[in-house]
Amino acid sequence: MSEYAGENLRRLLADRGLSIRQLAEKTGLDERTIRGILSGANTPHARTLHRLARGLGVPADEFFLLPSQLLYRRFDRQTNPVVEEVMQSHRELFTHWTVADFDELHSRVGTGGALTFEGTLAAIHQMNRKRELHEKLDLLLESSQAEVVRSIMDVLYAQVSLQAQELSEFGE
Repeated sequence: MSEYAGENLRRLLADRGLSIRQLAEKTGLDERTIRGILSGANTPHARTLHRLARGLGVPADEFFLLPSQLLYRRFDRQTNPVVEEVMQSHRELFTHWTVADFDELHSRVGTGGALTFEGTLAAIHQMNRKRELHEKLDLLLESSQAEVVRSIMDVLYAQVSLQAQELSEFGE
C-alpha cells in the first residue's frame, strides 16, 4: 500500500523514543506486524496504517510520503506556534478541516514573519469562507444552472485576466 511506510514508521519511532513493544501496546498491533512493516516484508493494510497513525498521533498520510516531503510540516509548525494556540481556543472553526488545510494555515506568514493571534484568526476565517464558496460553486455546477454559472465565470475570468494584463503592462 505504501512504499514509504517502513521508513516513516522508523522515523516516527525514533522521534518519539518508542520501542516496538511500546508501539504495539499503544496501537494494539502485534509486534511481528510492526517488525514486518519496518523491514519492508509486510505491506500494511489501510486499517493498520490508521491504527499506527492514531497511536503515534500523526495524520495517516505520513506513511505515504517521502520523509523529506514531511520536513516542511515540522518547519511550518515551529515557525508559526501561535496557530496551535488558536486551534485550542477556537476548535469550532476547524469543522471538516483536512490535513492539507492545517498545512496551509501553518505555512502562512504575516507582516514581518509568523502569524499573530489575530492574523491566524483572519486566515482561518478566509479559508473557511473560501471553502464555503467552493461548496456552493460545486453544487451550482452540478445543478441545472451549471451553464449559467460557467458563463458568468468565463466573463468574470476574462475581466480579471484583462485587468491583470493591463496592470503588468502598466508596471513595466
